Amino acid sequence: MKLAVSGKGGVGKTTFSALLIRILSDMGKKVLAIDADPDANLASALGIANSERITPIAEMKDMIFERTGAQPGTIGGFFKLNPKVDDLPDTLSVKMDNIKLMRLGSVKKGGGGCLCPESTLLKSLVMHIVLARDEVVVMDMEAGIEHLGRATAKSVDKLIVVVEPGRRSIDTAAHIRKLAQEIRLEKIAVVGNKIRSPKDEAFIREHLADFDILGFLPYGDELIEADLNGQSPYDVESEAKTRIRAMIAKL
Repeated sequence: MKLAVSGKGGVGKTTFSALLIRILSDMGKKVLAIDADPDANLASALGIANSERITPIAEMKDMIFERTGAQPGTIGGFFKLNPKVDDLPDTLSVKMDNIKLMRLGSVKKGGGGCLCPESTLLKSLVMHIVLARDEVVVMDMEAGIEHLGRATAKSVDKLIVVVEPGRRSIDTAAHIRKLAQEIRLEKIAVVGNKIRSPKDEAFIREHLADFDILGFLPYGDELIEADLNGQSPYDVESEAKTRIRAMIAKL
């Protein structure tokens, strides 16, 4: 399975991704976890020690120069458009149990779509991960989907948009779907998070009636406490884990 997870900041996207990845790992699946959000904290949410020391791929200047033939930060000029990346998931990932984690980082110059060596390498890497790897892949994306391109979108099994009961979150889901449709990524599902009452669930169902709704996760103080204490959400008991197991069965 190749899954991408997106959503507005603060909706619990990374918490959901971390629980999904840890549960899949416990089920015996080999999981390649990709942190593609510039506000990277997936490693911490997974419970990986010293996560702040993980260097994003986009900041590995020597490696990017070696693979593309151009210095990061430059635009135009000559560089390889198909750099070698097939060894990177094994050599540059951080490992925990059945999980390999890679932190992509963001391209700071000219936006995510710029024709620059680091952007080219990241897109080639994501293409390889989605098209050629045999693990389960879970990508924790930002609200945009800049790392995905047309070549990879059709091979993503599901783009999961995490939403909370709120107008801005709903609007972001519609924006993400529009971006996805532009690259022909049609397999989109919604997970409702921070649900406090049947009214919250009804709000999401009403405003996202034409979305495939994968399920709902209850508002949980235990998950907030885990975050405040620097714990992985997987390491505390919560109803969310039971609900996500049911979602995996659906997927």
